[in-house]
Amino acid sequence: MNGEKSGELVAIARRLMQQAAAPYHEQAVRAEVEAICNEAKLKFRTDKYGNILVHLRTAPGLRPLVLAAHMDHPGFEIIRKVSDRKWLARFLGGVPDAYFVPGTSVRLMPGEIKGKLGARQGKEKTFYIESHPPGKHKPKFAVWELPDFSQVKGQIHGRACDDLVGVACILSTLRQLKRERAQVNVIGAITRAEEVGFQGALTLAASKLIPGNSMIVSLETSRELPGAVMGQGVILRVGDKTSIFDSAGSRYLAEIGEQLKLRDKTFRFQRALMSGGTCEATAYQEFGYQCAAVCVALGNYHNCAANNRIKAEYVNIGDALGMVQLLTESARQVALYSKLVGKLPSRLAKLQRTAKKRLLRTIN
Repeated sequence: MNGEKSGELVAIARRLMQQAAAPYHEQAVRAEVEAICNEAKLKFRTDKYGNILVHLRTAPGLRPLVLAAHMDHPGFEIIRKVSDRKWLARFLGGVPDAYFVPGTSVRLMPGEIKGKLGARQGKEKTFYIESHPPGKHKPKFAVWELPDFSQVKGQIHGRACDDLVGVACILSTLRQLKRERAQVNVIGAITRAEEVGFQGALTLAASKLIPGNSMIVSLETSRELPGAVMGQGVILRVGDKTSIFDSAGSRYLAEIGEQLKLRDKTFRFQRALMSGGTCEATAYQEFGYQCAAVCVALGNYHNCAANNRIKAEYVNIGDALGMVQLLTESARQVALYSKLVGKLPSRLAKLQRTAKKRLLRTIN
């Protein structure tokens, strides 16, 4: 693992993960993304829905490569105040019912007010949260009381690896390409409210702010499944729970991956259908964009650990660094897209010519 590049990626992930967020309440993460962009002199714009588009166009004539990830993580939205110590909150995001155990520690934001999860109210995921001591601030949302970030034996642990590690990979990729003065046309699409139906991605897709000829690569941390092992490299995600992604786009990433393996014996990648959830590639694809996807294997997906316990998520740093390596090289070689994707048809055409000759000679 390259120490300098690993250090940059980990440092960015730390900064992002120290900012608590829930669907519709990503303001602190967004401010940190913007600060990182300003420090690196990366141009960005925020659309009217709060999504961020980061541009690195040193070769604007190239087809755009769009790297997409989201800023939110499952959490509680405060509905109303019940008393000085009690709040009614609705949970937003995919966590099974068994994990909502009364007495579980939460953190009310803003103000970092300590709280405890109370009884469920009705059929929806609506709960009382009791704060201790009474908060001086009016909280807007709450998150699980878990460590924001830690680095443990080659892994990143924290409340929200999903998908702030993906966002960190986008920013690390763009910073590296800018330092190298690479000839690229890359857009980082960093969105809101993915956990409640890809709302940021859907509004961005409908806005036409992403050029129609773009290839979008969705970046995720995805639940570890058999056949996609943590620590064995970045995963080419051929599909998710809902969709299969573009074959040619996936082939392009695979060709880049094979090149990297020849040049760097430490680089590894996997290829898998990651059906543990649905990612933003499905949303963009339904709006007509060519989509591929990459991910790293995630432990304790959505903070759901064994025995119905809420715990920190975790990913392998080497896997995330491999994602940056794959995306950086993919951005550099966009001009060769047709040549690389055309390797398979060329091989098949050659095999077809051989097959015709041999089959005709042996027909009788």
